[in-house]
Amino acid sequence: MKLTDSVQYLKGIGPKKAKLLARLGIVTVHDLLTDVPRAYEDQSVQTPISQLIVGEQATFSGTIANVTEKKAGRRNMTILTALVGDGTGFVQVTWFNQPFLKPKLKTGRRVLVTGRPAFAYGGRGQLAVNQIHSYEFLEDSESGAAHLAILPVYAAVDGMNQKFFRTVLRTLLENLPELPEVLPASVIAANHLMPRRAAWAAIHFPSDAETLKEARRRLAFEELYLIQCGLLLLKKTSAEQSTGVRHLTSSTLVRSVLENLPFSLTRGQAQAWQDVCRDMEQPTPMRRLVQGDVGSGKTVLALLALVKTVENGYQGALMAPTEILARQHYDSFTAQLADTKIRIGFLSGHLTPKQRAAMHERIAAHDVDIVIGTHALLSEGVQFAKLGLVVTDEQHRFGVEQRAVLEKRSSVTPDVLVMTATPIPRTMTLTVYGDLDVSQITELPPGRQPIRTFLRTSDRRPLIYQYVRTQAEQGRQAYVVCPLIESGEESDLPSAADVYDELRYGILRGIPIGLVHGRMKDAEKDDVMQAFYENKLAVLVSTTVIEVGVNVPNATTLVVEHADRFGLAQLHQLRGRIGRGTQASFCILVSDNESAQARERLGILAATQDGFQLAEEDLRLRGPGQFFGTHQHGLPDLKIADVLTDTDILLEARKAAQETLGRKEDLSFVVPILTAQYKEQFEHITNT
Repeated sequence: MKLTDSVQYLKGIGPKKAKLLARLGIVTVHDLLTDVPRAYEDQSVQTPISQLIVGEQATFSGTIANVTEKKAGRRNMTILTALVGDGTGFVQVTWFNQPFLKPKLKTGRRVLVTGRPAFAYGGRGQLAVNQIHSYEFLEDSESGAAHLAILPVYAAVDGMNQKFFRTVLRTLLENLPELPEVLPASVIAANHLMPRRAAWAAIHFPSDAETLKEARRRLAFEELYLIQCGLLLLKKTSAEQSTGVRHLTSSTLVRSVLENLPFSLTRGQAQAWQDVCRDMEQPTPMRRLVQGDVGSGKTVLALLALVKTVENGYQGALMAPTEILARQHYDSFTAQLADTKIRIGFLSGHLTPKQRAAMHERIAAHDVDIVIGTHALLSEGVQFAKLGLVVTDEQHRFGVEQRAVLEKRSSVTPDVLVMTATPIPRTMTLTVYGDLDVSQITELPPGRQPIRTFLRTSDRRPLIYQYVRTQAEQGRQAYVVCPLIESGEESDLPSAADVYDELRYGILRGIPIGLVHGRMKDAEKDDVMQAFYENKLAVLVSTTVIEVGVNVPNATTLVVEHADRFGLAQLHQLRGRIGRGTQASFCILVSDNESAQARERLGILAATQDGFQLAEEDLRLRGPGQFFGTHQHGLPDLKIADVLTDTDILLEARKAAQETLGRKEDLSFVVPILTAQYKEQFEHITNT
């Protein structure tokens, strides 16, 4: 048996069940082995039948005293009921529509049951278990699995119950060949980790809680260690094998631009700029992430860094995720650098072929100093004469590989500055941006008005939109965000199109109003956004396409319809579209969802404007998968480790990974492991 073999050929599976397993992403033996239980049933304490409590799930065992069978319903469903006793009392255990169990339910057989007791219908106080979570006939368990204190609970699909999973996993572990070790012996010893095979056996069938804890720690450490090795190796190879740009410390032009800014840098901006300068003045390529909350002033750091590279004789590139944001950066930089001789170019997919070709020629001939654009900067025809710095704005919209494409567009390896307004908890930062050094801007520039946030139910909508109308009549602008584009997409909720029609023909009649969403053609969408940017529209009804990339200081109101449909981090990003001027701004969250979690989430948003605190809460409430979205960063999926709760393990794994990079024999051991396990994600590392 090999780990790469199909599960179809394992005992007890076959073609039919293999298809069902494929729906869970289980195709190979390795997939099955690494299908970690989603929970465990602790059967170390069995409850005497006489002490069972109605409504509380419990595990008990007993002997079958008698069995009854009856048919019910139009489909003549089989109902089997066994009276089970353990010397302290009796309980009725009922199986619905499982006629195949009849031969097994024999008087005198012992059975182990986990379920939720209730009162039997017409049973005069007799307890019954109709909600059976799991069951097993004790004498049928040749391997003794039924006597385990802790049983695994797997994610399942119709046609495969817990007993099936436990049986095939038990068989797999009994016949599994020796698992090759993926951690250096020195790492295992230094961190007191259990052997790999023992860990996989214990994660599925732990003998006790402590063994389960140690098995999980070993496997979580393994996941995080290998990812950290890959990210740190990327950073190391970039530093050692790349010819970087060593920028000069004296920056007359930068100082002039800095002095002419209409504001002074905040303490956080000044510290981040100091970090960027120090990195740019080193011979190794800069790899720095600047995290700053919405409106914290990250763009000025990009401006200064680009001016610095131009002053040193190089070109700079700034890549933004949307046309409107790229154009906004272009307009802003052009205005701020008007008194300099710096030549700024713009490149996007919306240029005509002739315009793009002309810009490509200017870039290649170094007739442009700073190029600002969208994904068009990644196109094949773009070749820089002397690229010294790459800035990517809103990095969570770009993958690691996309960033690498730009870095290869020059004879020397350019410095890289990454900016994101998405607040990311520290554990996420180490996991997702482990190849980057991190600077954080934690305060907002002075003069920014705090945004007041209110939670309202839909019966207040007439008053809400009357307020929006009043603001528009006073010359202010407003956003209205909806979770759906069109009705019928996934529910009967009003869509952006519905709300747009309702407002323009109703309470906002006569007010210039626009609609923008992701299904519109890019040119049409950009025209609407540009009209709002130029204050030709007073109200913009939108989906989340406005989450990133619109700076309209005149916008003072944000209304979010069905706000419970959005995550906290997303709502915070949306809220960041207002409060950019000196006027008081208001965010109104409309929701009729009365669930405790929904009210808690929205209440947290209303109570704080700290993006990092909200990110922690969002991660806690929704989990890392929902926080980032599927395959957002192209990193390996975590099957065991949890970046929210495993901070200690992550820091231990990162420390071990840093030590590994300094030990030649350990590094030689790990690189083939990275190639084998994470070929797609770390191929650009292991090929260097």
